Amino acid sequence: MHTSITKSFRFDASHLLEWHAGACANLHGHGYRVEVTVIGEPDDNGIVLDFDEIDQIVTSEVIEALDHTHLNDLIENPTAELIAAWIFEKLAKSLAGLAAVRIYESPDTWAEVRG
Repeated sequence: MHTSITKSFRFDASHLLEWHAGACANLHGHGYRVEVTVIGEPDDNGIVLDFDEIDQIVTSEVIEALDHTHLNDLIENPTAELIAAWIFEKLAKSLAGLAAVRIYESPDTWAEVRG
């Protein structure tokens, strides 16, 4: 039986989308929320992966790299879709069972990458 677990994180960052015809072409920021989902089979203790381990990996690999930065300096054309893909690629190397990364730019808008 496969079980999924998800942990949520937050970071603040700025970006701009030069090609955008609207306000997103201007420098602006978001309070991003990221959800990281891992799928696996619960072990003998009944867990897929310890949430503390997810926290350590995501914080060191992603949050510390992105928090209070200008995303254009790290990610070319930092749309929500491409930010989610960047995060997924960073985590796929060190987080076994990574199934999805969802990033919210606002409570009503998000992008999701699944592996």
